[in-house]
Amino acid sequence: MLTGVASRGLPQQARQRRPALAALAVLLVLGGALATTLLVMRADERISVIRVTKKIGAGQRFDRGALQEARIADGGVTYWSWAQRNQVAATVATVTVLPGTLLTQTMAAANGTGAISGNSVRMGLALKPGQAPYDLQRGERVQLIHVPARRTDSEPPTLLAEEAVVESVSYTSGSATQATVVVDSAVAPVVAAHALNGEISIAVVRTQP
Repeated sequence: MLTGVASRGLPQQARQRRPALAALAVLLVLGGALATTLLVMRADERISVIRVTKKIGAGQRFDRGALQEARIADGGVTYWSWAQRNQVAATVATVTVLPGTLLTQTMAAANGTGAISGNSVRMGLALKPGQAPYDLQRGERVQLIHVPARRTDSEPPTLLAEEAVVESVSYTSGSATQATVVVDSAVAPVVAAHALNGEISIAVVRTQP
């Protein structure tokens, strides 16, 4: 059995532990409050950027309906802001943009609509029979289309340049075999890569009389 002295000492030990428990409780409350404050501050740092919801091929104009708002933390990357969506709708993609991509500044060429606006360059194209109209003429506005040599359902023809201009054209046996075209510099690398493989077709843009 406990002596009288020992029994009177037990409550005193319990009272000594209470200040430590109270201090721990205060620390937990302060920690929770700090975490909540940080979450609120980080929420304020989130920015509205543009997310692309469907595939946009290199050289294609951004479809306004394919642009969606996304809220992300500001990580220092230069994205197109949601407030610039109308400006983006007037540009073309410099690379193929896949669905779900957050649009960065380098993925869109400002004022890139073929050879009519933006920085234009001259390119030479070697053509095979059937890759250009038989009556292709100098000065005509054309579209440049990537037609894969091996057609698959996963890689259909892609419009690379919506509006280019034919500067000169050469014929052999009644077919256009070479053409010099003026295109926007933003899509020139993609056009050149496919032209090297003989996968560029020319479609003339003509208004109906």
